Amino acid sequence: MELPQVIHGNGIAVFFFLVGWSVCFPIPPRETTLPHMTSNVNEVSGKSFDYIIVGGGTAGCPLAATLSERFSVLLVERGGSPYGNPLILDKKFYGLSLLQTDEYSSVAQSFVSEDGIPNLRGRVLGGSSALNGGFYSRASWDFVKQVGWNEEMVKIAYNWVESRVVFIPELTPWQTVAEFSFLEAGILPYNGYSLEHIEGTKVGGSVFDNHGKRHTSADLLMAGNPKNIKVLLNATVKNVIFRNKDNRTEKIAHGISFIKSDGSSHKVHEAYLNQPNNSNSLGDVILAAGALGSPQILMLSGIGSYEHLKSFNLPLVVDLKGVGYGMKDSPGVAVLVDSKPKKRQPDTPQVVGITDHFNIIVESGILPISFNQTRIPIAAKLAFPASKGKLELSNTDPRKNPSVKFNYLAKEQDSRGCIRLAKLLQRVERSQSIAMFLGRQKHKNNVLVMTSEDEWRKFCKENVRTFYHYHGGCLVGSVVDRDYKVHGVKGLRVVDGSTFSQSPGTNPMATLLMLGRYQGKKILEEGKQIVTN
Repeated sequence: MELPQVIHGNGIAVFFFLVGWSVCFPIPPRETTLPHMTSNVNEVSGKSFDYIIVGGGTAGCPLAATLSERFSVLLVERGGSPYGNPLILDKKFYGLSLLQTDEYSSVAQSFVSEDGIPNLRGRVLGGSSALNGGFYSRASWDFVKQVGWNEEMVKIAYNWVESRVVFIPELTPWQTVAEFSFLEAGILPYNGYSLEHIEGTKVGGSVFDNHGKRHTSADLLMAGNPKNIKVLLNATVKNVIFRNKDNRTEKIAHGISFIKSDGSSHKVHEAYLNQPNNSNSLGDVILAAGALGSPQILMLSGIGSYEHLKSFNLPLVVDLKGVGYGMKDSPGVAVLVDSKPKKRQPDTPQVVGITDHFNIIVESGILPISFNQTRIPIAAKLAFPASKGKLELSNTDPRKNPSVKFNYLAKEQDSRGCIRLAKLLQRVERSQSIAMFLGRQKHKNNVLVMTSEDEWRKFCKENVRTFYHYHGGCLVGSVVDRDYKVHGVKGLRVVDGSTFSQSPGTNPMATLLMLGRYQGKKILEEGKQIVTN
């Protein structure tokens, strides 16, 4: 079965049976001023800043906004601005921005993993929050405890995000059908509207407001000090620049080198960290370039396996073998419940089913496969795959994709989990809710028919796909410490999904938005302590 290769990874919804639930309606943001944005590299070249953030995506924008409260920040994004692009901002055009990709300028950059599975990564200010289905749901509190975050600070950071870019959505007709089909399939209890990660069927938050306008992580830049932020667009970072600390062998981040993303010029530019009087850098270069970009930049900067870097003639800064390892992607399977393409209004996922002890997550939307045709898939993923792979350089051009292999379903427990997942999709597909929506005869022709475990296993192997929730490559412990500082050097951190060993919640967007704010506040606290001492 050919599946539409469009991002499913988030959704939206609301069912207004809100009695008994505590619902916090978002207050419209008071902030309305975006910081200065430019694609002119000469405005940044040779300049110095307290902090340099590489990647204006889901985590990078709230991080920049937070640090700008006290420091000057350069935010470097390899893509352009989402503002003024209706394919990004208008809900009725959901998914269309993903249909056409090119090598250097499209808002989504396509890649194919070594597993042979097509995939996408964001290349626009706002990152994947500018492209996905907008479904907003927090991580479980078990996840928060596992990674060692301060729970009270996490709650405050989530609330900061939610008060600005998260809304209670209104269920569309198809989402109501999906909701009842999940309940018919036994995904219980019904939890109504909730931002928490809880088993059962629920409606989550949305970054689309009730006028159908998307609010990306870029909107959070308005919550910062616009005088302290400069956003450089359409510029790709080649590597981090290091210098010796106090004439010793220890390396400290000094700045970045970057080029124009469109390939129109190969001239290399540099930007630097401000140097206080004691010659030690107060700020950091912070990589927030995502699970593909951050390990790639570390390797291009000389941080990674010595043998691998040597094969590309890259000078070694730190022999850090964990860089690029622990790559995971939640394997997904989707079934098309409509019999043929049709021109329907694209519809973002608004309801989610969480079951199998949080191991299986199911959702549905109406997805464009062209500019005038859509399909209706029911899609589910394994939330905690045991299989993992690695990322390596395939070249030294930072604008091109690295090589990555996720090893989907390589572990037997993942294969067994996929069979349970596929059987759940069969129950959902056979629901009366879907049959009534599509017409019984049309629906009957599409029911999955598998009887043996071998048939189910074959179905999974032939139909596995990405849910676009890949992570890893700069894991806490092997590459960064619990403060997200890279081992073996000073003044360099990684703050994004590459540090995750598992995908939090139904999808990682909410937690990455929170992480940018949370880690920004932690860094501000560190700065106060340094000044005090």
